[in-house]
Amino acid sequence: MSSMDPSPSPPAAAELLDAVGPAFSRLRRAAALNAQRPLSRKDLSRTLVLGLVEEGPSPDGQEVTVGVIGERLAVDPSVASRMVSDCISAGYLARAASQLDGRRTILQLTDVGKEMLSGFRRHQRAAYEHITRAWPEEERLEFARLLIKYVDALAHLPHGTEPG
Repeated sequence: MSSMDPSPSPPAAAELLDAVGPAFSRLRRAAALNAQRPLSRKDLSRTLVLGLVEEGPSPDGQEVTVGVIGERLAVDPSVASRMVSDCISAGYLARAASQLDGRRTILQLTDVGKEMLSGFRRHQRAAYEHITRAWPEEERLEFARLLIKYVDALAHLPHGTEPG
């Protein structure tokens, strides 16, 4: 770095990689950040459940039930049950009989649930565009591409995989 260049030197690779975990923690805390209107905790919880139902069965064919919601969110069955019941009461989800096992009850999005989730996705895009508004367009798109790549890779890890 020359005496004419006031910018700090880029962090070493190890420092940069060490900063990823704390950055994810800050991102989680800022999940309700809004470009236009604040989101309630209830709406954030609802969108987690609705998103899982929208994803549908797992690659091994496991249908979406209250138990699956609890497993995927890593919450107690009673918590998952309350979250699902709230979404049903709000008209976002409906219970249906499984086509694979008629004794099992699965969850399905209602039209109102699909619209709620669509509105949340519009909100997410607006927030992303607001947060990155000063970034060069190629950086905005590259970050979006890499974030999606990261999340897709995370989804393909076997359960219980230890880092390192």
